[in-house]
Formats: sequence, structure tokens, C-alpha cells
Amino acid sequence: MQQIEKFSYDNTSVRNFGYAAFIWGAVGMLVGVLIALQLVIPQLNFIEQATFGRLRPLHTNAVIFAFVGNGIFMGVYYSLQRLCKARMWSDLLSKIHFWGWQLIIVLAAVTLIFGITTGKEYAELEWPIDILITLVWVVFGINMFGTILTRRERHLYVAIWFYIATWVTVAMLHIVNSLELPISWLKSYSLYAGVQDALVQWWYGHNAVAFFLTTPYLGLMYYFLPKAAERPVYSYRLSIIHFWALIFIYIWAGPHHLLYTALPDWAQSLGTVFSVMLIMPSWGGMLNGLLTLRGAWDKVRDDVVLKFYVVAVTAYGMATFEGPMLSLKNVNAVSHYTDWTIAHAHVGALGWNGFLTFGILYWLVPLMFRTQLYSRKLANIHFWVGTLGILFYAIPMYWAGFAQSSMWKQFTPEGVLKYPNFLETVNAIIPMYITRAFGGGLYLIGSLVGIYNLVKTIRQGNFLPNEETEAPALAKHEAEHAGAHWHRWIERRPVQMLVVSLVLVAIGGIIEMIPTFLIQTNIPTISSVKPYTPLELQGRDLYIKEGCYVCHSQMIRPFRSEVARYGEYSKAGEFVYDHPFQWGSKRTGPDLAREGGKYPDSWHYNHMLDPTTMSPGSIMPAYPWMIERDIDTSTTAAKIRAMQKLGVPYDDGYDKIANEELLKQAREIRARLKKDGIECSETKEIIAMIAYLQRLGKDIKGEQTALSNK
Repeated sequence: MQQIEKFSYDNTSVRNFGYAAFIWGAVGMLVGVLIALQLVIPQLNFIEQATFGRLRPLHTNAVIFAFVGNGIFMGVYYSLQRLCKARMWSDLLSKIHFWGWQLIIVLAAVTLIFGITTGKEYAELEWPIDILITLVWVVFGINMFGTILTRRERHLYVAIWFYIATWVTVAMLHIVNSLELPISWLKSYSLYAGVQDALVQWWYGHNAVAFFLTTPYLGLMYYFLPKAAERPVYSYRLSIIHFWALIFIYIWAGPHHLLYTALPDWAQSLGTVFSVMLIMPSWGGMLNGLLTLRGAWDKVRDDVVLKFYVVAVTAYGMATFEGPMLSLKNVNAVSHYTDWTIAHAHVGALGWNGFLTFGILYWLVPLMFRTQLYSRKLANIHFWVGTLGILFYAIPMYWAGFAQSSMWKQFTPEGVLKYPNFLETVNAIIPMYITRAFGGGLYLIGSLVGIYNLVKTIRQGNFLPNEETEAPALAKHEAEHAGAHWHRWIERRPVQMLVVSLVLVAIGGIIEMIPTFLIQTNIPTISSVKPYTPLELQGRDLYIKEGCYVCHSQMIRPFRSEVARYGEYSKAGEFVYDHPFQWGSKRTGPDLAREGGKYPDSWHYNHMLDPTTMSPGSIMPAYPWMIERDIDTSTTAAKIRAMQKLGVPYDDGYDKIANEELLKQAREIRARLKKDGIECSETKEIIAMIAYLQRLGKDIKGEQTALSNK
């Protein structure tokens, strides 16, 4: 006879992560609406800490790691205990995890608005915070696996498979991508450079979407959707195929973010092939979710929780069909660097992650607080306003993306660019930006209505911190049943599942990275490409600090339209000294890869002071503080030494004379500015920024001049 054990589930941690999810969600969405408005009303870039370049990384980090991250932990802590029939392994670790994660979010917010950033998309946080993320993630892993190993239910349900794969893969992605050389508590340089850095970054960036925004949410879908529908998941076999195919294929797809770039063509093609293959497991999961509701559509019509789930799973299906399509080279040639990609990303973020999170909150909060939802009418208002918000956001951005690509590529019958002025394309899509901001505002309003509804539900309820329950103890030596499905073996062995998951997700990254890192012929050198001068290096760091990379690319693709607009297409050897790379992922402004020498120094000075004086109709922020603030020359020597350690060929002892060289070049720029009637000290940040911008593309122009003289 099996012994029945009494124990309790910890609801306190679930509640805390739920509170954090909707609080940080409101903050992240509010910042999102603000930056959408800044593209329409540049005057909203009213202070240094609230410019678009600094707020956009804050928005993405707040939504991904604060809103979605806390939503993940809320759902995992609730479902894991019940699937394992065990309390979380350690209440202390649960508290450390919660407060540690909130500390990370606060540190991220503070550092990003002050321009303390690595400049790597979705991985902008500096090295001390990266270490803290690693420690907190380990705490989460110990608590999760401790719970699994002390479970009373032998079978590991499909949701737990996704939780295990999420934990091990995010750990691998974060550690590999965050390898950096610190020069101070607030500054580091990526260990990788140029093409190698781009490959690692988008191996991480794509799979952060895969294994932070997708796999844990699939685990939550497999638990909470059947619970709310009161029906079993449609197909156990399909869930097996969905899981193993998804985690193996997803990890290979990162290079599709770098099509037509200087990345070796074989890596681009590999990313495309696996991206197209992703349709099958992704849609298998979507269909498994929607078909779980077969025969329950009357309930969907009346149950607001299921409405949120249906739209969420549908958005997942749409995004995971569109993603592989965007990886096709002919489609990517149209979409990349445009607002099409923004639309695609927000269908997933607002629909899949946002609506699934709110659906779970609407289901969980009344349950934990032992009450009814305060207002189903308000929940329905939230649903419809939020759905309209998604439509008003995404459709204009698709339209804007098509308009951008069309205008960038059009030629006149005489063979010249029809729209040579980049600002013509910007001004043409301002109405779409206005509509996007309206859609984002609707989604925020819906979310605030939902938060109000949840707060009123909480206030009328009576929270149950420890939910008493009982279950039979797990038989330690339970025999396998004859004829059991082959997959039962690994479902009952969490450590082996973790190891197999790690092997599967590591294969793709290893095969893609090793040739790029070890075979030097994949990154041919260009003799005219030289290291940055100390002043240019300081300017480059200011460029990264101000978030210029979020609006400007430095990668000219081999298309006639781009070569005609920007100059010679980009080569891999150009970027060997770039730690980190600056290829960008969006062109709100023009590409800067060949910016050097295009305009006089005075043009750049005036453009940074007030962009509209040089470019009427510009939506770029002004940077007057760069004209007032001195360059921090105390860091120059340390930056040179760090670059030397990373393989940049500065002469021995160059760090000792670096500031002398910096001032020498700064005086030359000051003299040119004075000649144009501008008085500016050589010690100001604007001088360093001008030096960097004037350097861009100069090495390749020098190479071309040398070749033409032979």
C-alpha cells in the first residue's frame, strides 16, 4: 500500500512573480509607446537619459526580461509544483530568485538610461549584471531540478520538458555571448570581433527569442490551456515530435538574421535551410494547442481566459510561419532593415507572449485568492482593446516596411535612384508611425484595464500562501510497464533529458561557429584596414553609449540600390577590429558604413547639435550635451590595453602615448571647425564622435585608391 504524504504548494512565489509581471509589463509598454511617439514627435527626446537610442534597449529589456521573464517564472513555479506533486525544493532559493531577478531589472533600467551598454542587441547589460544574471539563473535551476528530483509524480509531463530545455539552453546562450573583457566596472569589450561577433550575437539573439520567448511559453501553453479548457492535450505523440524537433532545429537558424551580409555564404544558407524546417515543429505545437479546444468552442466564446489563449496561440502560429518566410533570401532582401521585421516581432511579443501571460494571470489570480474575477466585462474590454491594439500596431508596420523597401530600391528610367534622399522614405511613413503609436497606446490601455481588474480581484479575495494537499510517495524502484511507449524512459529521467537537450542544442552552434573561428580564410584580411585611433575609439564608445546602432546600420549589402546609395558593399575584413560589431538590424536612419569624408566636420557638429539644420524633416534626437561634456581621457590607456589583449595590433607601449595622440587628432578637428566658424574645445565629446564618423569607410576607400593606382 502506497504511503500518502501531506504537503503544501508555495503560492507566495507565484503571486510575487505575477505582481512583478504586470507591474514591469506596464512600465515596458509605457516606454514602448513613448519611443513610438518619439519617432513622430522628436521633441519628446527631451533629456539625455530619455532619448530614443537609450530608451529602445530599455523597452526591449523591460518587455523581454521583466514582463515576460516574470511571467515565465510565475507560470513555472505554479505548474511545476503541481506536475511534480511537490513543493518547490527551497523556499529560500525561491525568494533569492525573485529578489535577484528584480534587482537585475532595476540595475538594467538604471544602467541603460545612463548609456552603460555593451551595444549588443538583447544583451546590452554590462559584465557585472551578466554575472548576476548567471548566478540567479543557477539559483532558479537548482530550485527547479531539486523540485523535479524530489517529485512524487514519476512521469515528467510535456511542460517540464520545455522548462528543462529552456534552462540549459538559455544558460549556454548567455554565457557564450556574454564573454567580454572588462576595462572597468561599467565598461567591457566583446571577446569576439566583426563577423565572429555578429554570428555569436545572432546565434544568441535568435535563440533568446526561441528559448526565452518561445519554449517556456510552450510549456505554459501545454499546462494552462488544457487546465482552462478542462480537456486533455490533443496529442501526446505530437507533443513529443514538437519538442525534440523544435529544440534541435531552432538553434541552427540564427544566421538568417545576417543574410546578404559579410557572413560566409555557407553559414547564411545553413541558417535559411533550418529556418524553413522550423515551420513543421512550430505549427505542430500550434495545432496541438488549438486542437485541444476541439468541441469546446462554445466555451471559448464565453470564457475570456480561453479567448486570450486562442489569440496567443494563433499569433504564435502566424509568427512562426512568417519567421521562416523572412529567412528566404528573396523575401529577406525586401524585409531586412525595414519595419516589416518590427511588425513580425510584435505579433509574437504582443500576441503570443502578452496575451498568454494575461490569460494565465486571469486564470491564476482568482484561484490563488479564492475569489471570482472582479469583472468579466473589464476582462473582455481588455481582450478586444488589446486585440485592436495588435492590429493597429502590426498592419501599419507591414505597410511601412513594404514602402521603405520599395522606395530604397526604385530607380528612374535613366538608371539613378528615384529617392536618393533617405529622409524622403522616412517622411513617407510618418503616418504609419502615428498609427503604430496609436495601436501601442490601445494595447497599453487594455493592459492597464487588465491590471486594474486584477488588483480589484486581489483586494476582494483572500490569498492562500500555502495550499495544503496530499499525494502518494514516489515508488523509488517502480518497474517499467511492459509495452510502454519508448519515450517514457527519458520522460522519467530529468538529468538524462537535460544532458540530451544540451547536446542537441549545442550541435548547431558548434558546427556554425567552429569554421568561422578557426579557419582564417573565412575572414580574409584587408591590408588598408587599420585599428581605430584613440580619439576614434572614444568616439565609437560614445556612438554605442547613445544607442546610435539601433537606428543606423553599418553593413552595405551587395544590391545595386545599396551600392548606388551608400557606396561599395561591405567586406568581412573591414570589421576585424570592431569589438562589438555594429552592423545593426534596423534602418530608421541611413547606413553609415561609408560615412567618412562624405560631409565636412562642421556638418556633423551641426547635425548632432540640431539634426534639422542639416537634414530638414529629420526625426533624429539632438545631442547638445556632447558639445558641453569632456571626453573621459582617464579610460583611454585601459581601452588600448584591452584592445591589445583582444588582438588589435597597437604598438607596445602605445597606451602610454594614447592620450597625446588623441589630443593631436582632436586639435586638427578643432582647427577645421574653427575654419568653418565653429568654436569648440578639443576636449569635448563631440570631437570624438566626429572623429569616429569621419573614419567610417575610409580604410576601404584607401584600398580602392591604392588598387586604382597600380
